[in-house]
Amino acid sequence: MKRVFLIVLDSFGIGAMPDAQSYGDAGTNTIGSCSSSDFFQMPNMQKLGLFNIDGVDVAGKALPVAEPLARIARMTEKSCGKDTTIGHWEIAGVISEKPLPTYPDGFPQEVLDEFTRRTGRGVLCNKPYSGTEVIKVYGDEHVKTGDLIVYTSADSVFQIAAHEDVVSVEKLYEYCKTAREMLTGEHGVGRVIARPFIGESGNYTRTSRRHDYSLVPPKKTMLSYLSEAGKDVIAVGKIYDIFAGAGITEHTYTTGNADGIEKTLSYLDKDFEGLCFINLVDYDMLYGHRNDIDGYAKALAYFDEKLPAIMEKMRADDVLIITADHGCDPGYVQSTDHSREYTPCLMYGKNIQAENLGTKKAFADIGATVLEYLGVAGEIDGSSML
Repeated sequence: MKRVFLIVLDSFGIGAMPDAQSYGDAGTNTIGSCSSSDFFQMPNMQKLGLFNIDGVDVAGKALPVAEPLARIARMTEKSCGKDTTIGHWEIAGVISEKPLPTYPDGFPQEVLDEFTRRTGRGVLCNKPYSGTEVIKVYGDEHVKTGDLIVYTSADSVFQIAAHEDVVSVEKLYEYCKTAREMLTGEHGVGRVIARPFIGESGNYTRTSRRHDYSLVPPKKTMLSYLSEAGKDVIAVGKIYDIFAGAGITEHTYTTGNADGIEKTLSYLDKDFEGLCFINLVDYDMLYGHRNDIDGYAKALAYFDEKLPAIMEKMRADDVLIITADHGCDPGYVQSTDHSREYTPCLMYGKNIQAENLGTKKAFADIGATVLEYLGVAGEIDGSSML
């Protein structure tokens, strides 16, 4: 009974790609910035071979090991983009030739007018904004008028923030579904995101009841090939939302990294055959986007501390794959957005031969590897690394 546990450390980039400058990300290095923190400690990932991967530079904080335990590679994003949706889709075998639409000047008025017509509520903001700042600036007006805070970022997202006492979470989800139905074709953003918040004026805080509504992938991913072949495809965290449920047989949401790790440990104790696909979002959401180097470093150290428990629960035919979907350099003061970076890939298991594969041409090689290991044929982008 073969099982693959694929863990995405959301935004854990390991250095700028050659085309980073065209994305405004020249010189970004998420792991490099995190290593500047006194809280940066990853001895277990070091044993697997994290610091043996091509180009990894942690300012002397950790050294390569003589014999890494894992099969390792530096992954190149072949798709045009640097966001969560495109990154995860590529991991699952879909390379996006065109970037999803972004709105640095806000959404066109006709989009907002149609949204207002369908929801019966006005719109505030309509600009790229930090999620924590936007509720500080527009929260009071929203509470007073009931108008929805609509904002975007450098990513392909249409985000709707609302106070839970003004708009119930269920109603906010309904509004997001309405926006998702609207935003197709030319305005087909990668994700519509519900951003509920609570609190009083001057002290608004976002809650964990965020919900993402993604586009359906444009073609079949490894998830659909696996489920159609009768394999289990278990999604932990926001994986279900990223793929709009396509190909997923079971899913559970998480409240953060600690919860995601605990649920992963729980699935390690369960009998299933197939893939458990996990996203740990805190690195990106709580630390990368807030330029919080120490917070990011602490979160990495926490995962590293829990890694032995994950490895100890693995069965003889299990494979663990640890990777990322893009970068979000907390030390890049010019921006709080995602960064165009290489990502790590570490594969560990009793059936996996440790080797440094150098730099791979596409995240999609991970999806091809998962399919081959689980014995499922599928026409996806990428080449197996087995």
